[in-house]
Amino acid sequence: MTGWNWIILFLAGLAAGIISGMGMGGGAVLIPVLVLVANPGQHIAQSVNLLYFIPTAVAALIIHFKNKSIDFRMAVPIIIFGLVGALAGSWVASVMEAGLLKKFFGGFLLAMSVYEMFRKGKNVGRKGEKP
Repeated sequence: MTGWNWIILFLAGLAAGIISGMGMGGGAVLIPVLVLVANPGQHIAQSVNLLYFIPTAVAALIIHFKNKSIDFRMAVPIIIFGLVGALAGSWVASVMEAGLLKKFFGGFLLAMSVYEMFRKGKNVGRKGEKP
């Protein structure tokens, strides 16, 4: 890899960390950059993203815990079913061909982007702010 690739990966990691800290998930930035710049293959890029997620999630969790912005009654069932979904999704991804996995991931990002552009409803602000 060239020096520019390392700079791009550094900036992608920084941007993904900022996005992760806001609770949105940095994989939307990190995975495409890894695939386009480092070209490790879709399965490896998604695995690296999952490893990257652990320390960034811990850092964000500490801040959100200190700010008392976590509803544990809501979080526990989401965590339990999220673990079940993660096991199922990991199994599906491991048996799926890389090209198809890349298409599903791209389709998911596109669908979420369209949804976010056109969704209607309340804009939720910080604690104490009115929407």
